[in-house]
Amino acid sequence: MRNPLSKNVVNIKPSGIRKFFDIVTEMKDAISLGVGEPDFDTPWHIREEGIYSLEKGRTFYTSNSGLKELRMEICHYLHRRFNLQYDYEHETVVTVGGSEAIDLALRAMVDPGDEVLIPQPCFVSYYPCTVLSGGVPVVIELKEENNFKLTRSELLSSITDKTKILILPFPNNPTGAVMDYDDLKDIVDIIIEKDLYVISDEIYSELSYGEKHVSIASFPGMRERTIVINGFSKSYAMTGWRLGYAAGPALIIEQMTKIHQYAIMCAPTTSQYAAIEALKNGDSDVEMMKDAYDKRRRYLVHAFNNIGLKCFEPFGAFYVFPCIKSLNMTSEEFATQLLLEEKVAVVPGTAFGDCGEGYLRISYAYSIDNIKIAMERIERFVSKHLPMTNR
Repeated sequence: MRNPLSKNVVNIKPSGIRKFFDIVTEMKDAISLGVGEPDFDTPWHIREEGIYSLEKGRTFYTSNSGLKELRMEICHYLHRRFNLQYDYEHETVVTVGGSEAIDLALRAMVDPGDEVLIPQPCFVSYYPCTVLSGGVPVVIELKEENNFKLTRSELLSSITDKTKILILPFPNNPTGAVMDYDDLKDIVDIIIEKDLYVISDEIYSELSYGEKHVSIASFPGMRERTIVINGFSKSYAMTGWRLGYAAGPALIIEQMTKIHQYAIMCAPTTSQYAAIEALKNGDSDVEMMKDAYDKRRRYLVHAFNNIGLKCFEPFGAFYVFPCIKSLNMTSEEFATQLLLEEKVAVVPGTAFGDCGEGYLRISYAYSIDNIKIAMERIERFVSKHLPMTNR
């Protein structure tokens, strides 16, 4: 028989995020700090709206782009929160999570051979989705000394005559880094001069702990060359509802919607009705959850620094990215031995790109009680494995 599999797909590595978590589910008293999923339940008034939609028999397909009322609320939200203005009819599409929106944007915009700039460490989907779209991923290695931000010089040195798209992953998963107004302003002129397009993944936009999040699409000349990706999973604790969206130029959104139409048809109807309620009345829920994350964030940064592991201070998302280079272990070795010896699951930094070596991603989307127990175990593990010269 001939080989039934696509070489393109076979050559893509599986996601490194969930590698350890099949083991965790079978391990008694194990604590997982690995998955980026809020520990909060979806707020009751949002769940209630989903339940009500089922009781009313709203189990039909929606339009391919999504419910009109939801797209209108998305546009209202983007305007009031980030000063972005979009036409709900032609410049938005509702997707199955932010992940589908990323895939749609790349498939709609990339021709074979087009280069896509991917700052790493970053979310695991960008690289394989670029490959699947026929594009050529070009990695830009972000550095801790630059606070894991994309710098002007790093961007300039990575652009060739084949570069078409820059993926902008801020607030960042896994580092928690953010790019503020001045950081973005520093690269906007390069993007315009080199005629690049931007896929701005802003799924963590509400989880910013310093200055308010700024979208690159709000800068003059950037709206027409930016696809803004966002969703409901992180801000509203709606991961299992699988709902996201994209906003951008009608020319691009039209093609994204066409792919969505053939591959998916429409996002889940029940989820869309719940999301309308989230956007209308969910601001206080977001603030409550953000305050809780902020307390956990500050606790973890302090705790890691206290046990001798330098920890970059994140100002976005819900992850810390401590450095483990002092232990003379790879990220994979640390994560594996920590799980086996102390029953704590974390994600090796290399799951987010080779430049993540020497780091771990720790999610603080877990209860503070579990986080404290996990840190006691991590401290015990570190004290056991820290070389004598570093004590």
